[in-house]
Amino acid sequence: MQMTAPEHSTEVCELASLALIRFTGTDARVFLHNQLTCDVEALTPETSTYGSYCTPKGRMLATFLLFRSGDDYFMQLTAALRELIQKRLSMFILRSKVKAMDATGEWVALGISGIGAAALARLISGTAPAAVHGVTHGKDAIVIRLPGERYELVVPADKAQSVKELLAHRAEVTEPQHWDWLDIRAGIPMITPATQEAFVPQMANLDLIGGVSFTKGCYPGQEIVARTHYRGTLKQRMYRASVPEGENPQPGDKLYAPQTGIQSCGMIVNAAPAPNGLVDVLAVMQIAAAEGGDVHLGAPEGPQLELQPLPYKVAAD
Repeated sequence: MQMTAPEHSTEVCELASLALIRFTGTDARVFLHNQLTCDVEALTPETSTYGSYCTPKGRMLATFLLFRSGDDYFMQLTAALRELIQKRLSMFILRSKVKAMDATGEWVALGISGIGAAALARLISGTAPAAVHGVTHGKDAIVIRLPGERYELVVPADKAQSVKELLAHRAEVTEPQHWDWLDIRAGIPMITPATQEAFVPQMANLDLIGGVSFTKGCYPGQEIVARTHYRGTLKQRMYRASVPEGENPQPGDKLYAPQTGIQSCGMIVNAAPAPNGLVDVLAVMQIAAAEGGDVHLGAPEGPQLELQPLPYKVAAD
């Protein structure tokens, strides 16, 4: 299907590449707060947040969207990492009154974007959040407002087919790659198996999108993350860029620049085709290489990246 720019139409797609882990129990809030980079204690049923889960060395194992329904917490992440992250977190539950379970089959996630997104969300749910990262709980869906004038509907599986049919009559149905591109345009990274343990959160701008709290207590990797923040030792950041049509960049692909010669200066985080026929990427690279503006994909003489703006300021610490 042809993709269109979101400001010119209203699009809907099923987010089939995402999975949900549900955390239940009286200790769920404290447990997650002590494991994740984001401020779980501040999360209410009316809010959501981005976040990450790190190794003790501060390297990200996963990025996610976290939200609540009642006393339950839902972690939405790439399906390719759901089982691994669920098992790893479950190892640390020990005697805490927490259960982690795969909730992917109980819900269907649908993304709505474009000029009529808010109206469609209200049509389905009867309500829609006014603020970015707001959450409303309507009659047929949990509605989450995301950056870039987008709404995600988390619909009970038994109601999903009727909701999808209703949306398909009122919006253009697009492939999940279009939602991936919207994430890229909004500067929202998704860690995948190819990029696990490659970055500390700040390298992928998690601190710039509200995914890191510097006022909370300990969690795996907290010492490294805090030291990077307070000592100003960050030498890499994430940027958005375009690569020429016909190229097929993948997460984990290396980048090169004159400043580093034959040594890599960065890595592709995510990639998706853009409506203009090019391929847009999020890429972590050395700040000096980005400032030089001469970054190449795959080899020192590979295709040149053209840096594109992000909706937030990326600056050296």
